[in-house]
Amino acid sequence: MSHIPAPDLTQRPPRSPRARLGGYALLPRMLDKGRASLIGKNGGYHFACPLDQNILTFLGIDPEALSAELATGKGDGEILEWICASAKHKHTPWEIAQWTAFRDQAVPSDVETREFFNGLHKGAGEKRDDIFTWADVLELDDHVSFGGKA
Repeated sequence: MSHIPAPDLTQRPPRSPRARLGGYALLPRMLDKGRASLIGKNGGYHFACPLDQNILTFLGIDPEALSAELATGKGDGEILEWICASAKHKHTPWEIAQWTAFRDQAVPSDVETREFFNGLHKGAGEKRDDIFTWADVLELDDHVSFGGKA
């Protein structure tokens, strides 16, 4: 599977959870993790993790089917076309925009996920008082994990 254009997530993080493809937040990040997993270069990142499940569920896409498409070497635009054709849940542009805005502002919703969030926050930069959302903490954790300072 070395013919797949994939990022080496042992050397750099996947794209930000705020990056967009087709208006969808999380999608570019999930695709990076999926491609890297296929070539064994996913580092500590996991494809189809709970974060990825948010977009997979919103679209109605099976992660194994998506992984099979990624394995063909398709680029982001081609994968987006496949998603638009294959998604069980078709959404209008305003629905996508609303969902993406929600994802950008999503915070831990229960005690267990709040504890996980707080652990990431503390480990990456406990003195940072501007970390509120999942996107905030993931970007900070990615930055610090690859040598940046909080």
